[in-house]
Amino acid sequence: MSENNGVYGEADATEEKSSANGTETTQNAASTDESLNARVKQPKRGKPKYWLWVIVAAIAAVAVVVGVCVARGSTSGSQTGEASDTISDTLTIGLKLAPVSLDIRQQSGTALEQVLIGNVYEGLVSRGSDNKVQPGLAKSWDISTDGKTYMFHLNEHMSFSNGDDLDAEDVAWSINQLKEQQYYNADQVASLERAEAVDANTVRLTLSSPDSNLLWYLTGRPGLVFDKDAQYDAKTQALGSGPYTVESFDSADKMVLKANPSYWGSEHKAKTERVVLRFLPDDNAGVNALKSGDIQVLLPVNATLAKSLDATNFKTVVDEGSDKFTLVFNCANDKLADKRVRQAIRHAINHEEIIASRGGVDAALGGPIASVDPGYEDLTSLYPHDVSKAKQLMAAAGYSTDHPLTLTLTYANTYGTELGDQLRSQLAAIGIDLKINYVEFSTWLKDVHSNGDYELSLVDHADSHDFYKWATPSYYYHYDNKEVQELYAKALAATDEATGENYLKQAAKLVSEDAPADWLFSYRASVSYAKGVQGFPDKLSQIVLPLWQITYVK
Repeated sequence: MSENNGVYGEADATEEKSSANGTETTQNAASTDESLNARVKQPKRGKPKYWLWVIVAAIAAVAVVVGVCVARGSTSGSQTGEASDTISDTLTIGLKLAPVSLDIRQQSGTALEQVLIGNVYEGLVSRGSDNKVQPGLAKSWDISTDGKTYMFHLNEHMSFSNGDDLDAEDVAWSINQLKEQQYYNADQVASLERAEAVDANTVRLTLSSPDSNLLWYLTGRPGLVFDKDAQYDAKTQALGSGPYTVESFDSADKMVLKANPSYWGSEHKAKTERVVLRFLPDDNAGVNALKSGDIQVLLPVNATLAKSLDATNFKTVVDEGSDKFTLVFNCANDKLADKRVRQAIRHAINHEEIIASRGGVDAALGGPIASVDPGYEDLTSLYPHDVSKAKQLMAAAGYSTDHPLTLTLTYANTYGTELGDQLRSQLAAIGIDLKINYVEFSTWLKDVHSNGDYELSLVDHADSHDFYKWATPSYYYHYDNKEVQELYAKALAATDEATGENYLKQAAKLVSEDAPADWLFSYRASVSYAKGVQGFPDKLSQIVLPLWQITYVK
């Protein structure tokens, strides 16, 4: 296969343009002024007189002064018109979620993947802006006809940021460690048996059974390559092969990325020396920071607040992504084990009202697969907004507005209070007394995601290709449906794309009909940035955020 720059090779948000006008103007202005030279009187032949030398020197001095003034005037003019050609060595981006740790092998959370993958750590393969697999550390690969053997051909002369060589031994060690230590997302590549270094630039992966998702999963954590000889604190430091290194990290404030001066990939060297990632969970604070110039990019930006930005100074773009704002019902909870209660909740939720209140840019979803992923089907018609139907289901389960069911919704305060308030109001109409438990995101990760201690929870599941969670009973959903698991297994084993997608569609519809959750909306991230920002990847930037090509022209 031919080499492709993949996710690193295309700037979706802006078009980068270079201009040398400022330099050319300065050079022209600094050239000799011939009109002044013509005024210099030439001395008669013979011995020069002292007074003539004085006059010549004086005129020459005037010429120099005037020339300098002209040069300064031209340079000043360039700064008023072309000063925007000055590329800043620092750019600041505002992000909503902050990683609680840098240990990408053990710490959960998409915020960690967003800032580190493609910037500090690199994988065998990468992800393009079309959500397809592209080359990464491997420039090409071959797959056996039975789908159980993958041969990856690596780029040559690669290295980590500390100077250590990166070769097939590091790749094989990283993947085998993922499996042996059961690092985060190891379950995504359950069929992968072993990785072997065939030679310095070739890696062989052997599977126990075909897995149509393997390549895509290798664009994430399972495919990341680490230095097997390096010693560092993975919670507070990061050492990879990417175009950036982590200069500093404070989960309560910011992360500073510094360009890797010895980056092996000449095509993807960082164009901005430092990128500062400020963590701004409050929407208003983020927009104010953008307006004041404290940050140059805000990701994501509240769609309603984005309308207050001056279009002459800022640009806002909206794009499809894999984010699924999911209201999860703990299926292991006695109250929610009753399917009628889960169905009633789905009918009671007014999705149009919720989407409109957020600025109207999000999309209705209706099921567990996002529109950018294989297996997507519009399932919104399964549970239309119908309060009467919801009341009937609640009555059949033994509840009413006079005898309400008390449930607690636990979710991270980074999402604000409005969604919780809306859900409480909408569910009250059908006989559900919804209590809201707002917690820190780190608390949510521990109590809900890790321990499964909740009744209802709300979170933005941003991962793409993540249907496997609904086929994994041990995941915090606690959803166990054998038919869904069988269909998903068939989708993985499929050797052609169409067959795999058909199985996924069937499985997704079964999940939606069973109502173990409600998909409030497909979150479409809005990104706002100053007009001087160039090269920002505004597609799928909620998942991966490659920054090597980004610049800010003052």
